[in-house]
Amino acid sequence: MFAWSLIRRILVVAVAVLLLWALFAGDTGASGPDRQYRVKPGDTLWSIAERTSGGDPREAVWKIRERNDLESALIVPGQTLVLPA
Repeated sequence: MFAWSLIRRILVVAVAVLLLWALFAGDTGASGPDRQYRVKPGDTLWSIAERTSGGDPREAVWKIRERNDLESALIVPGQTLVLPA
């Protein structure tokens, strides 16, 4: 009887600790600093996405637009874009 009571208390404490950790765990910043890209003449979101993403350019274009709050695909030379990690 005593052993089960002790095991139950340990489990309750362990679950409580895990729940608190999950609630208060913050971003570690492990993704690294933001990468920035200065738009050059002739650049398009598609060409930037192809050169910098290494994956599907369609998804990368969408991520670049979202990350930079772009309402359209229009970009201009000299503009600085934050590239998604």
